[in-house]
Formats: sequence, structure tokens, C-alpha cells
Amino acid sequence: MKQVLILHAPGTNRDGDIAYAVSAAGGSPQIRPLTLLRNDGTTWKDYSMLVLPGGFSYGDALGAGRLWALDLQTWFQDQLWEFVASGKPIIGICNGFQALVKAGILPGNNLTATLTFNASGKFECRQVWLDPCRSNPSAWLEGLNPILCPVAHGEGRFLMRSDQQLSAQQIAFTYIMEDGSPANCTYPYNPNGSTADIAGVTNLEGNVLGLMPHPENHIYPNQHPGWTRGHNNGYGLALFQNGLRMAK
Repeated sequence: MKQVLILHAPGTNRDGDIAYAVSAAGGSPQIRPLTLLRNDGTTWKDYSMLVLPGGFSYGDALGAGRLWALDLQTWFQDQLWEFVASGKPIIGICNGFQALVKAGILPGNNLTATLTFNASGKFECRQVWLDPCRSNPSAWLEGLNPILCPVAHGEGRFLMRSDQQLSAQQIAFTYIMEDGSPANCTYPYNPNGSTADIAGVTNLEGNVLGLMPHPENHIYPNQHPGWTRGHNNGYGLALFQNGLRMAK
């Protein structure tokens, strides 16, 4: 069974949810606090997949994901970049996505992006629909259908530097309406005002994926907000199954 390293930063609160999703997908999750990883000699390359889960790491002091990114750069930079270069799958969700962006892992390719305050000016907690982008060849997205899952963030607005543009090959997910049509930056279907409805991106190589919504919170039928009325679509489990198929 493939071993999956789930990082736990102070304040992270979705590591258990990710562990359930990884287990349901057929992997063996191991949640490891950063404070222990600094001193226990754990070798990241012994794992097949790396996960940075959501939560409010360090209370989002200095901005969402910023201090987590600083810890990654200070204590784990070599192991993190070796994992990226190995081609093994890495996924960062919500605060984990923010940390990957602040650490310079995403979007990569000498591009600069940020995840800043929602256009609404408030914390957004709601269900959203995600469309996997057919223009992105990443194995993370292979065969995926649209995913229904929650968002829970105050800083999820994805923006590129004004003189740069992200290629369609790196856009992983976009926000869409329930009928499958583009959100066209319409609130609340696009909950944060992200440019071009971008909900998630990959690096150019396709092994690193970051997204703001929480697909790990819709892997079982009773997690669908309409399950008592017979609704049973939009599961996120296939995303994690794809990650494990990529794992070496």
C-alpha cells in the first residue's frame, strides 16, 4: 500500500479529513506534525505522495499560508524541492495551496501568483462546483467529472502578476454554475473573485496540484448537501485515486 505523508502545521484542521480520503482511495496516510519532522529524521522520499491539508496554519498570522511557507523554506526546502523534482504527486488544499504558492512551488515556470482576500471582503463557507480543465494534461485530472465540495476561506482569490498570464495547460479547476455553465466571475458561484474563475492550478509538469475548495469533504454519499433527497453526484474521491495512481 502506498504511503502518503500528510503534513500537520500548527492550526491545520483538515488533516484527518484528508487521511479518510486517502484511505478510501486505497492509500496509507501518515499525519506528521512539522515540529516532529524537523527532528525525527523522517526522509520524505520514502513516501509516494505528499499532502498539505487545509486549516488556519499559525492562525493565518501575516497572511494565509505565509508562515507555513516560511517553515517549509527554512526547515524542509531541500526535501520539498526534491519531492517536486521526483515527479511524485503533491496536493495542497486551501491553506496548503496558499503555502505552496507563497513558497514558490506554484504556479512555477517563473510565474508569480498570490491568493489574496476574497472580493466579497468576508469569509466564504459554501458549496461550489468545480470543473476539471480538459486543457490540462495532468494525471491528477484524468477522467474526472465535475466535483461538488465546500470552500471555507477568507483569502482564496487567485491573481497573477499583472504582466503575466497563466496558460490553460496549468489551470486545473474552474468554478462553474450548477448547470455546468461557466461562472463568469459571478458571485457566489465564484466565491472569491478569482481571475478567470480559477479554483486550482498545477505546475507545468503536472505533478503538483493546488486548489482552494475541499474535495476531501465529499467522498461519501452522506456528505452531499442533498443526500436525503437522493442527490449522489459530484464526488471528490476520484481525485485522490488519481493521485495514488501517479504515486511511485
